[in-house]
Amino acid sequence: MSYVAACRLSVVVSQPQINPPLRSFWFGAAFHILRNPFQPAPLCVYHLQATGRALASTQPSGASSSASANMGSKKVQPFGSWRSPLTAELVSGASLRLGGAAVDSDGHLLWVEGRPAESGRSVLVREATKGGFMEDITPKGFDVRTTVHEYGGGAFTIAGDTIIFSNYGDQRLYQQTLKGDRSPVALTPAYDGPVVRYADGRVDLKFNRYITVREDHRKVGKEASNEIVAIQLEGDPNTGPMILVEGNDFYSFPRISPDGEKLAWIEWSHPNMPWDSAALWVGQISVDGTVINKVCVAGGDQTIIQAPTEPCWSSKNKLLFVSDKDNGFWNLYQWVEGNNVQPLYPLDAEFTRPAWNFGNSSFSFIETDGVPSGSQVACTYRQRGISYLGILDLSTNHFSPIQTPFTTIYNLFAREQYVYITAGSPTYSICIVKINWKNSTGKNEFSVVWSSDSIDIAKFQPYFSTPTVIQFPTKVTGQTAFANFYPPRNADFMQPEEEKPPLLVRSHGGPTSEADATLQLSIQYWTSRGWAFADVNYGGSTGYGRPYRERLYGNWGVVDVNDCCSCAEYLVATGEVDGQRLCIDGRSAGGYTTLATLVFSHTFKAGASLYGLCDLSVFQEDTHKFESHYIDSLVGKGELALRERSPINFLENLTCPVILFQGLEDKVVLPNQAEMIYKAVKAKGIPVALIEFEGEQHGFRKAENIRYTLEQEMLFFARLVGGFEVADDITPVHVDNLD
Repeated sequence: MSYVAACRLSVVVSQPQINPPLRSFWFGAAFHILRNPFQPAPLCVYHLQATGRALASTQPSGASSSASANMGSKKVQPFGSWRSPLTAELVSGASLRLGGAAVDSDGHLLWVEGRPAESGRSVLVREATKGGFMEDITPKGFDVRTTVHEYGGGAFTIAGDTIIFSNYGDQRLYQQTLKGDRSPVALTPAYDGPVVRYADGRVDLKFNRYITVREDHRKVGKEASNEIVAIQLEGDPNTGPMILVEGNDFYSFPRISPDGEKLAWIEWSHPNMPWDSAALWVGQISVDGTVINKVCVAGGDQTIIQAPTEPCWSSKNKLLFVSDKDNGFWNLYQWVEGNNVQPLYPLDAEFTRPAWNFGNSSFSFIETDGVPSGSQVACTYRQRGISYLGILDLSTNHFSPIQTPFTTIYNLFAREQYVYITAGSPTYSICIVKINWKNSTGKNEFSVVWSSDSIDIAKFQPYFSTPTVIQFPTKVTGQTAFANFYPPRNADFMQPEEEKPPLLVRSHGGPTSEADATLQLSIQYWTSRGWAFADVNYGGSTGYGRPYRERLYGNWGVVDVNDCCSCAEYLVATGEVDGQRLCIDGRSAGGYTTLATLVFSHTFKAGASLYGLCDLSVFQEDTHKFESHYIDSLVGKGELALRERSPINFLENLTCPVILFQGLEDKVVLPNQAEMIYKAVKAKGIPVALIEFEGEQHGFRKAENIRYTLEQEMLFFARLVGGFEVADDITPVHVDNLD
């Protein structure tokens, strides 16, 4: 550990040792109907159970009631000082990232997992065959990850036994076979650095080529260009690709019809984000491979606001997609002859997520008796924080629910009789689940093929807090917002009588995103030590329809701030937490909300910003292309609007301590944002610390840095607000104006 300046730290911490992964287990349990999936969840407090049910409750489950269980076997100790087996070392090393999944020609599942213990390297892994073991497909020296739009996604594709992937180091595309020599072979030219990037591609069998999105940064000083291009799978890799579609600011979802005759894609332009306004196009693939006769299927009428996404062809060349044009919720639609669009299953529910990453997949055509079906679709949707899964019969418009124990479901695809989903719940961390939706017994059986936690979760269950979804009043009369509330829980401890726990409120990133209730060890790290935790879905969050999402438009730094404060105040008023020990943190856009909350209100006693914004004017000048106009809708155009919402300009209102964490290679929120707020708060005489990590970008990927961040944030709050001694042996970082 070496000091960069005063208390700005460049941290190098030894990597943790983690146990071998325990990631494959069978359940084989038949599902049963839990409750009507079309009945809205109650407008009160409800508990998220392992079954996925919403059980109505008139009062939230208080920390005091949960702590009073098994009183005789528990030690009495102040909140925040409990010793937990969920150490920062275990949490940081055990949680893997998932970067997509697919199935090869033999029906074997492959997925990309990001490994904190390998400095965040992403590796393509194939599931264990009978009598065998899981195996890494990606050789040493390669890293399956793309940085298109900086957030990536869609980094690999499987066609038969061939894998095409983007390599993080040089951003070139490589081809790799699953049989024989697996050495990756470059498909694209080598440039001077990773300046040309690719994502979200599909193999065009008719022309033996790869159609993909390209992002070109070769013109220094100018905005990157985005196109849809075709890359030959044989020949000289230094040959430039054929540009198929160009002229707009952004592209995604290039999808080829099964007969090879048509190409569908999504495009949008500044100042929109893909969830604001976009267009779905279809073009004919000519005899020479170019795209001609282009038709706008959805989004061309400027009088109808919509954000179509996820085009998908059936085996019979039917085109389905998702749009929010009619009811403000992302629903399924079908394109029919005459350029007409028909809704398939109108529902006040979200059938997709915002396209922060490439490769969203919320529905898939399935096979019946081994024959691809053009009329049955496996799909998932989300209502009031809970996901549902089922089969939609397009010929009858009948939806048959598939009951699962999961409350969060996304990235769905189907192969033969199996539906694969990425899923989680309060008792399941993010995992890949394989569901036999129609076996010989008529029962839906499932297996967890892969889990993001490479430890035996079961032995830590007594230390896990189960979240309660709370719906609380906001500062706007008649409006409510939502949060996942986790009371403190530890099988070994209980609190002294009359004490209320400290609260950490988290403001999620995006801000157009959502906090779900999937088991996260990083949250349980806090609750198992005696902290209450509230993960807020403030106005502007996704999962509740366009009107809820657009509450934030023009009001970023107002609605999100007010809702985070209202959540904390609600929990104080209901007796759940200590009003004198309220803390807040957030990452990226959530870091901005944290800083804005500290300067525009006085609800919280301390805050932590992880790669958050403090100066919106500087951010708009410095940030990457994808988000370069995002603030126009969130705040408004013009320097005055940006200035009035920038926390850096209102530090005279700041009265509480702040700790900052920043990656020095961040291209989304540049390190100068953290440096500005650090210097200004330090000059004001308020306790502040800035920890900078070399080699980290937007979101920390290295186990040692994730661990250090967890430990130092908790210890900072304990020292400045908590009034208790932590049980962990942690050396505190130097805090300016305190130490």
